[in-house]
Amino acid sequence: MHISRRFFAFGLGLAAALSAPLAAQAQQGRELVVASSATYAPFAFENKDKQIVGFDIDIINAVAKKQALKIKVVNTPFSGIFAALNNGDVDLVISGVTINDKRRQSYDFTEPYFAAQQLIAVPKASTMAALKDLAGKKIAVVNASTADDVASREFGKTSPNIRRFESTPLIISEVAGGGVDAAIGDNGVIAYRVAQNPALKTVEDRGFPVEGFGIVVKKGDKALLDKLNAGLAAVRADGSYNEIYKKWFGKDYQPR
Repeated sequence: MHISRRFFAFGLGLAAALSAPLAAQAQQGRELVVASSATYAPFAFENKDKQIVGFDIDIINAVAKKQALKIKVVNTPFSGIFAALNNGDVDLVISGVTINDKRRQSYDFTEPYFAAQQLIAVPKASTMAALKDLAGKKIAVVNASTADDVASREFGKTSPNIRRFESTPLIISEVAGGGVDAAIGDNGVIAYRVAQNPALKTVEDRGFPVEGFGIVVKKGDKALLDKLNAGLAAVRADGSYNEIYKKWFGKDYQPR
């Protein structure tokens, strides 16, 4: 009986030893599902052929290529993007997600792949040059966004001059149509939309804090996080990052 127990224990150990590398190989070869909300041009949006394209998409494809990862990008509403990660429906998220302390409690982030900052859109003839100049003016922001927080802190959360909308295209439409005096939003998205509207210009207030966008994985998924960080570093090192940045923002990347 004593001998058979030893052989039983040996058999379990041998099975575990053999299955570990097999499991690792299966993990390495399987397709990773990437969630991105395709309503956030130029980071992720659908082109005329209904393909998901954008800065975020090019970045994750370049990272995956560097790390020999198989990926599939799925269009996921931003409101449900973290639930999809929690439930295991997706393996990672890249969707203009700002890295902050609250989110770090529940998820792990790569190093920042984009330096985000708030940007103001105003009519071409406007003389406004900073956030403080918007006092008493009508301001459009996306509801519950960083811009909403900024405007609420500066002018009061219940200020009737803060007009809240559901998307960046709507706030740009409001300022272009004269419904508001200015719109505030993430720099990449505001700059992209303003470039398409010759009646508008952007105003940069250096007082706005710089925030980083990061790729998101489940808390504790260190193996995947390390691969993504290594891929990002390689993409930056070989110049691919700058090429992608220039493609979508029309200028070379300038570190802040």
